[in-house]
Amino acid sequence: MIQRINPEALSISPVYSQAVLVSGAQLLFIGGQNAVREGAIIGDALAQTRVCLQNVVVCLQEVGAAVSDLVSMEIKIVSEVDARSCARVAAEFLDGVTPAISVSIVAGLVVPGALVEISAVAAVDDVSETTWMGRER
Repeated sequence: MIQRINPEALSISPVYSQAVLVSGAQLLFIGGQNAVREGAIIGDALAQTRVCLQNVVVCLQEVGAAVSDLVSMEIKIVSEVDARSCARVAAEFLDGVTPAISVSIVAGLVVPGALVEISAVAAVDDVSETTWMGRER
């Protein structure tokens, strides 16, 4: 069960929750996603944000989860990028789902050409090996 918490003493945002309490679920940790397609970084910052978010969805779907299962996201944006525009793209993607979100402006990312990196945590119902379609490395 996911309970999104917004204490009255703190500001309320339509985009994120101040805290998220999870009970009775497994946690899926999604590592930093970059906008890689066919081995290369693609697009400008907004396109990269969209691809990073699409990659998050691929990871969610792999275990039968959805965007509504997200409890936390961390978005790293390279300093020369308009962070507000990237945040608008993320808000559209979330479509009313309000995970706890942390946005950091960074000097650079490890992947050359990457302007955006997104990691996430989702709370999912019991995932058995029969549900999980992926491969382990």
